[in-house]
Amino acid sequence: MPPHVIETVHFRLGKEVTREQFEATIEASSAFVRSQPGFIHRNLSCTEDGLWIEHIEWASMKEALAAADTIGKTESVRPFVSCIDGHSITMHHSHMVVAFAGEDPS
Repeated sequence: MPPHVIETVHFRLGKEVTREQFEATIEASSAFVRSQPGFIHRNLSCTEDGLWIEHIEWASMKEALAAADTIGKTESVRPFVSCIDGHSITMHHSHMVVAFAGEDPS
């Protein structure tokens, strides 16, 4: 079986968009991502200077590219996409080499 694919997206919010406004759109985008074939896992984080970093794990490159092509055309995700400064987006797809999880401390 081919290795899973990691989609990494870096972006910043539009100048007039607050973090609170953006965070209100995340659940709809998460529902969209979860519904896509091949979806495995998503992390979304933000640096202190406002750079957002999204990591999505997909079962294959074909499924990752199909979801990336569909997201901008999906009505329920438009509020999420419209919060992002389109000029700031960088997206990369890479094949996973290693993955592990730490032990549950409880």
